Amino acid sequence: MGREEHERSVRFRTARRDPELTVVEGFHALKHALRFGAELVEAVATDPPALEAMAAELATDLEGRLAGQVEAVDKKTLADLVPLVPHTGVAAIARRPRVDPAAALADPAPEPAVLLEDPRNMGNIGACIRVAAAAGAAGVFTTGENDPWHPDAVRGAAGLQFALPVARVEQLPASDRPLLAIDPDGEVLAPERMPARAILAFGTERHGLSSEVFERADTRVSIPMREGVSSLNLATSVAIVLFAMRIRSN
Repeated sequence: MGREEHERSVRFRTARRDPELTVVEGFHALKHALRFGAELVEAVATDPPALEAMAAELATDLEGRLAGQVEAVDKKTLADLVPLVPHTGVAAIARRPRVDPAAALADPAPEPAVLLEDPRNMGNIGACIRVAAAAGAAGVFTTGENDPWHPDAVRGAAGLQFALPVARVEQLPASDRPLLAIDPDGEVLAPERMPARAILAFGTERHGLSSEVFERADTRVSIPMREGVSSLNLATSVAIVLFAMRIRSN
């Protein structure tokens, strides 16, 4: 490995741990990141002209925006930069937008926000963010050790962290939004009774929500399920509740 390749490898490895940066892997994630205002620090591709052609076919709003931003590398070099080489042959370092959770929750718009309490799986975190972006949620906030901007979560979200406020918090900031705990023992989900601007709190599949969240919650809401089915995948639960509320509002 030459000096230039070594330095690039160090930059990509460092970016994976930098709280101000993230690594975006694959065209789909890069497309969404750019579409929603991501600032690229560095981008590489095994075939930049093919990447431009892909943008022209699948994301015409980005046509021409990749020119001059993407440096050509060989497949071996790309494999040294990212743990899982995307089949579209592109990866980039991008700056994370600054997110103020309290300000995001203070937004008077009626869209709900999502709280994921101590989520365990990066792919699941990303899937929740992808669903929340599609549903037009006011933001996604997580507690616990896992970073919702980790490159694995960005890949799972197809880069849609850039489409809405996403942040890890020590605890949920105080706000005037009603807090709804999604819990199997709650009242059955009834979209017409769900308050606007709610914070929807989801726990882990195994342990559910903490007593601290239950104590703060204004009410508990359950997703109706067939008897004998004990739980749903986290992202599936988030999707059900968010889109039930979206369909109601439309």
